[in-house]
Parts: sequence; C-alpha cells; structure tokens
Amino acid sequence: MIITKNIRITRIIIGTWKNSLLIIIVCVMSYLFNELFLKHYFNFPAIVDAILGPALAFFIGFSNNQAYDRWWEARKIWGSLVNDSRTWARQLIYYTSANDDKKMDELGIIQKRAIFRHIAFLYALKDNLRGDNKKEYRKYISKDESVVVERESNIQNAILSLQSKELDHMYKKSWIDGFRFIELNKMLISFSNEMGKSERIKNTVFPPTYSFYTRLFIWLLTISTTFVIADMIGAWSILFGALIGYVFLTTHTIGQAILNPFEPIPTGISLDQITRTIEINLLETLGESEIPEPIKSVNGEYVM
Repeated sequence: MIITKNIRITRIIIGTWKNSLLIIIVCVMSYLFNELFLKHYFNFPAIVDAILGPALAFFIGFSNNQAYDRWWEARKIWGSLVNDSRTWARQLIYYTSANDDKKMDELGIIQKRAIFRHIAFLYALKDNLRGDNKKEYRKYISKDESVVVERESNIQNAILSLQSKELDHMYKKSWIDGFRFIELNKMLISFSNEMGKSERIKNTVFPPTYSFYTRLFIWLLTISTTFVIADMIGAWSILFGALIGYVFLTTHTIGQAILNPFEPIPTGISLDQITRTIEINLLETLGESEIPEPIKSVNGEYVM
C-alpha cells in the first residue's frame, strides 16, 4: 500500500515509459499514414474526437470508481479484522476464569492456544488471498492441528472450526458463562464474515471487457486525434496526440492498479503489515517475550 504523499519522478518514469514509448510510436505511424495516404482522399472528421473523448472519459471514470470501491472495501474489511482480533484476545483473557489454581493453569494454556490459533488464521487467510504457500500459520498451531486443517481446502475456515470447538470446551468446563460465550462466539462469526467478504473480492473477477474496450477506445482516440490535428499543425500532431493518449492511458492504468487489492504489489492492501501488527498486538497482550519486528516500508514509499 502506498504510504508516501509525494511521488518520485523516477517512479513515474519507470511505471510509464513503456506505454509512453508505445504511444509515441503509434502517433508517428498515424501521422505518416495520414500524410502519405489518408489526407489525399479526405480530412478525418473532428466530430469523432468530440464524441469519443467525453464518452471515453465517462467510461474510464466509471471503471476507476468500481476499482476503488473494491480496494476500499478490502481495506475496511482488514481494518475490522484488526479491531476484532484485539477484542478477541481481550475477551479470551478477561471473560474466562476457573475456580482453582490447577484449572487456571489449564485455562491459561487454552487461552494462549486460542490466541495463537487466531494468528494462524490470519496468516492462512493472507496466504489464500495472495495465492501464496508460505504456511506461516504452522508456527502458531501444533503439528496435529496442522494435519487436521490441511485436510481441508479452506485452511482458514478449518482453523475457525477448531476455535469453535475450543470455545465450546471452555463453556462445558464452566470457565465462561452463557452471555460471555455468546459474545466470544460473535467474534468468531465476525471473523467468518470478514473471511468470506475477502474471498468474495478475490474470487469475483472484474469483467475483462471493461479493460479490453477501454484500451481499444484509448488507442482509437489517440490515432484519431493525431489524424484530426495533423492537417492543422503538421508533425506537432505527434506530440499532442501522444499527450492525450498518455493522459487517458495513465488514468486507466491507475484504476487497473487497484483493481485486485490483495495482490502483492505496491498499490495493494498491506496484508503483511496488517497481519504483523495484529500478531505483535496479540503477543504483547499475552506478555510474550519474543515479539517480531514490524514490517518496514520499501524506500519510504509503500509497504506490503
């Protein structure tokens, strides 16, 4: 996720030089085609640009709005996961209690195991959303539990099932009353909802026709603009055609960059940072001594 408020000119050049070069080549070819062939038969009508330009602007605007909605919804989902994760840890620690020291020791083990298991859930969900196979969740669950959850195709859902089983065990042991059991169970339901919403965004493909036709229309506008103004300003039409094409293509590319928010790219949601932040918070809540370092930004520009 981008964290800097300023964009370096070097990053702009790196990100756009290929498109810029292609646009210039297309404009040069369009100008030569017009000079050597087209203008001998007719002047390209300016009304084409007058209609196509505004229509394309609306089309790109709609597409970019939809892309941003996907990105912002994904960010809100993981923001809720941060809050719910902290609440889950607090409730596990302060909503449960036992009558004697022996049972308190057993309860303490279960509390720690349930909080560790939640960290595993987050790492499993992150792996699924990014298509990774890092299996970092194994660090926070036992080998037996790893075997159990890896039998299922949806590992993060299997981990939630283990959490429900553990919660039911605490209730049967009378370590938690009915009201607090309901509150903790609501947290598991929230985790399931947030997991499902994230998976919906990942698995819902944005119609590829939007991208295809938008790019097609941008090239048509670039070529037609070069045709139209070539008769007025000559070879300078290459510059102005390239400029107009660059503006439209770059605007479209910006929307495409946030279309899939869970991809491990600078414009994606910083799942690594968010997961690590939750991990640190929960380990500190448990009073653990080994706390991992926060995820650092890349050149102060973005964080993954």
